[in-house]
Amino acid sequence: MTGTIAYYYALNSPWTYLGGVRLEETARRHGAAIDHKPVSLQEVFPVSGGLPLGKRAPQRQAYRLVELARWRDFLGMPLNLQPQYFPAAEWPAAGMVIAAKKGDQDCGGLTNAILKAVWVEERNIADTGTLRTIAGEIGMDGDALLQAAESEPVAAEYKANTAEAIDRGVFGAPTYVFDDQMFWGQDRLDFLDRALAGT
Repeated sequence: MTGTIAYYYALNSPWTYLGGVRLEETARRHGAAIDHKPVSLQEVFPVSGGLPLGKRAPQRQAYRLVELARWRDFLGMPLNLQPQYFPAAEWPAAGMVIAAKKGDQDCGGLTNAILKAVWVEERNIADTGTLRTIAGEIGMDGDALLQAAESEPVAAEYKANTAEAIDRGVFGAPTYVFDDQMFWGQDRLDFLDRALAGT
C-alpha cells in the first residue's frame, strides 16, 4: 500500500530516537512516504494532560529509565539513559529539519543524526556550532540550514505542525498518523506496519 505517514515528533525524545530508523525501514518496505512534522511538546502537553519529565512523579521518572533500558537492549541500539545534554532546547534544530524538508533534502537523515547526537554522542543540540557540524557530517550545508531556520516560513511551519498535532489529538512523541489512524510511540510501529499492509 502506498500513502503518507504524518510523523509528529520532538528532537530530544529518546522514544523518537529508538523508532526513527525503524520507521524509515517500515515506510520503505510499504512504499509509503513520511511527512516529517517536528512539534513543540511544550505546547502540546498543557492541552493534552502531559507533563515535562522534570515535573512527573518520581516513580514515573524511575520507570521511564527501566523501559528505556529494556528497549535499548531489545533493539540492540546504543543509548545513554541520562545524557549530559538533556533536556536541550530544540530550536533551531527543529527549524533546520523543516528547512531541509522545504529544500527537498534528507530531513529524515538529519532528524536521526540530531537524535543520535543527544542520545548516543553526548552532544549539545542547542549549540549552533554543534548543529552545523552534525549537518556537515551527513553532507548538508549547516550554515544554510541555520540561516533558513530563522526565516518566517520555517517558524510558521513549526507552529502549524504543533497546532495540527493538537487538533489531531496528538499528546506525545513520536506519533504516527496513517489513514486517519493514530499510533503513539515507537512501540506501536508493528501496528503501523499492519495498517500499511492493509491488515
